[in-house]
Amino acid sequence: MRALVFQDVKQLGCESIADAAIVDPGDAVVQVRLAAVCGSDLHIYRGHEAGIDAGTAMGHEFVGEVVAVGKDVERIRVGDQVLAPFTTSCGDCFYCRGGLTARCERGQLFGWVEQGEGLHGGQAEAIRVPMADSTLERLPDGVPVETALLAGDVLSTGCFGAERAGAGPGATIAVIGCGPVGLMAVFSAVRLGAARVFAIDTVPERLEQARELGAEPVDFAAASPPEVLRQATHGRGADGVVEAVGTPQATRGAVDLVRPGGTIAAVGVHNEPQFALSPGEAYDKNLTYVAGRCSARHYMDRVIPWLRDGVDLGGIFSHRLSLEEGVHAYRIFDEKLEGCTKVLLKP
Repeated sequence: MRALVFQDVKQLGCESIADAAIVDPGDAVVQVRLAAVCGSDLHIYRGHEAGIDAGTAMGHEFVGEVVAVGKDVERIRVGDQVLAPFTTSCGDCFYCRGGLTARCERGQLFGWVEQGEGLHGGQAEAIRVPMADSTLERLPDGVPVETALLAGDVLSTGCFGAERAGAGPGATIAVIGCGPVGLMAVFSAVRLGAARVFAIDTVPERLEQARELGAEPVDFAAASPPEVLRQATHGRGADGVVEAVGTPQATRGAVDLVRPGGTIAAVGVHNEPQFALSPGEAYDKNLTYVAGRCSARHYMDRVIPWLRDGVDLGGIFSHRLSLEEGVHAYRIFDEKLEGCTKVLLKP
């Protein structure tokens, strides 16, 4: 089968790899209908996360049709149209029972093979899904497939961040970074009832999308976000900040935006060796700082009902390309070319 594979830092290729197949009795094989390029894929592409084997199929956002199941699979059937979170989960361990499916004792990340162990990703013609009954979910009826795909990662992560930042009735929430996760955090904060949501970025296309989703956009190249927030909150600052970038500069920005006693929810993937704020700063401002990988399988159950209301989030995708155009897709997404906000790949 054809797949978009990692070769080296900033080097991908569309190549033939071994067909996806049943390995364990709880597996399913999904023929990929659509895959997407995620911001966290860029961490591998740029070499910020090292250790992945050359030849690994990239990607962890996909939807498709089940074409084979192992003998122990009961809930998922051949012919089902399904979506998946970015990690597998058993649904029954200590962490899964508590909703922390991202830390399942048997879970694995799609699109990461290291020293021969791991799972290939969904930017391919097909993909093997272990623990299929507890990992996969059927596509919801009446929901556009592109919108449904988002529930497996960026929408779940956006909801996770907004919820942990305290989005709710009366709250003022700031979102730093209007990439796909940030935009979905805006959507989620509005959906959760936040009174005001401020979206902070410099890319005009992203700021306009944030406005369409219900945010008040702030171009930090043209205005001071802390000053904007202070003016909007009688000098206090945001009740909560979703940091959706994953850089020390974004952390510093969050500290400057949040009010005393507020919460910073970091959903951007950080690779730096230490925090950009000191314990003393957190103490002096009575901050709550929360971080971690979203338990997307758990949050899928939260966000899918939102999508049944006729919501169409397909506008987040600026490009729809073939799998063979995947190398170009990564380049324009990485370098923010051609007004690229997010890319769909069609095997």
